[in-house]
Amino acid sequence: QVQLVESGGGLVQAGGSLRLSCAASGGAFSSYAMGWFRQAPGKEREFLATINWSGGSKVYADSVKGRFTISRDNAKSTVQLQMNSLKPEDTAVYLCAAGFVLGTGSNLYPYWGQGTQVTVSS
Repeated sequence: QVQLVESGGGLVQAGGSLRLSCAASGGAFSSYAMGWFRQAPGKEREFLATINWSGGSKVYADSVKGRFTISRDNAKSTVQLQMNSLKPEDTAVYLCAAGFVLGTGSNLYPYWGQGTQVTVSS
């Protein structure tokens, strides 16, 4: 079973950038599809981006396409989310997840990190 720990969150001004990282341990990282989701207070968990085991396939939500980039380093068992042109509405807890198939539904990912807070000020 894989364990996931996110890092890199913080407070940033609108228009700024952050780079989130998720470190995996305890499992065969290179066999998992990895996803990033976010959840704001009072809102449902929202899919952001996902990447397949090799990094050759990526899917993005329309809300972040062109601003966010997902990548992975199988040698280091990490997945990153580069976030540019941040907006106040991007404020949320950001979570990474591991699953066995590439997809946008949170139900496809059995393993989750605890999340890292991202706050974008206007």
